[in-house]
Amino acid sequence: MKFAKRLDRLPPYLFAELNAIKLQKRQQGIDMIDLGMGNPDQATPKFIIDKLKQTVDDPKTHRYSRSKGIPAILKAISRKYKRDFDVDIDPETEAVATIGSKEGLSHLCLALLDEGDVVLVPNPTYPIHIYGVTSAGANVISIPLSEENNFVPDISLITRDMWPRPKMLILNFPANPTTAVVDLDYLKEIVAYAKKTDMIVVHDMAYSDIVFDGTKVPSILQVPGAKDVAVEFFTMSKSYNMAGWRVGFCVGNPDICKALAKLKSFYDYGIFTPIQVAAIAALDSPQSITKEIAQVYYNRREVLVDGLNSIGWNVKKPKASMFVWAPIPEKFKSMGSIQFSKLLIDKAEVVTSPGAAFGEYGEGYLRISMVENEQRIKQAIRNIKKMMDTYPPK
Repeated sequence: MKFAKRLDRLPPYLFAELNAIKLQKRQQGIDMIDLGMGNPDQATPKFIIDKLKQTVDDPKTHRYSRSKGIPAILKAISRKYKRDFDVDIDPETEAVATIGSKEGLSHLCLALLDEGDVVLVPNPTYPIHIYGVTSAGANVISIPLSEENNFVPDISLITRDMWPRPKMLILNFPANPTTAVVDLDYLKEIVAYAKKTDMIVVHDMAYSDIVFDGTKVPSILQVPGAKDVAVEFFTMSKSYNMAGWRVGFCVGNPDICKALAKLKSFYDYGIFTPIQVAAIAALDSPQSITKEIAQVYYNRREVLVDGLNSIGWNVKKPKASMFVWAPIPEKFKSMGSIQFSKLLIDKAEVVTSPGAAFGEYGEGYLRISMVENEQRIKQAIRNIKKMMDTYPPK
């Protein structure tokens, strides 16, 4: 059989190999502490679940939905943007509901990119930012990120002359996996350059509500004139513990939203209506809901980072997100991130994500997800300490 060439542009999924090792360990009865995937372990708030239950009994909600989202959910995301960022969003022309932001980003690439187009993507980054582009037939130019620049893309690298000119820039703040954040002035520079060069900016803002120490995350749409060139993705997954519900949004430039909506109208019938109604309840809920969820991650951050530092693994506290971006300890650095991650699975019974899975510039780091409770995190630290103290075996 011959398959589409786009499949050849997708590398073997590194996480699949690690998941196979993890599953084998669990089948052997070993209690693995999984800090790998960014998969929230907390329950979706009860009032959201109750709204789903209330709605799902109505047979009218069992029919096909609207691919770009029912009008009420688009109005709800518009209200959230006005409340949180003082940004006006026209719910009919400047918002599209997506089946999670991952689906939305992938379909946006199909809607906007042609074969041979060039897209600027920070490296390391969330894999869909790279492979959504390559699956659409376009080419990625990596913007290398480094600790010296706080893992923020250097404006001079973004704005340097290139040919062919980049059609799109994908950004992600707070960043996955690096946890980096930026201020509004940085985004103003991005928008100014994009307008000057007629470049589209796509901002993935999945972790905007998971912030610590007074950090405030700006929306790129707060920049005057940003809607001329930019769209932003927001997801319910992290802010409301709704990862499995698959609800996200693309908001911003009306022409880009229209293109995404047109493509989606051929690909899907949208999100199950009761899920959309429950998401409306979440979006209209008091901000205390998202702050309570962020507080859980703050408490875990304190335990994880302080614990790792206490055993000689020097890491910094993230200002946002549900991750810690941890440089490999000096003693193990020569192993590389993949082998060190496998060592932690084998000898410490702790699952992490190797930095190389997020791009070649992620090598030398691990991404550790704060998706276990504080007691489990403390156990993970004890396991890691024992491994570090006894490896290599004498």
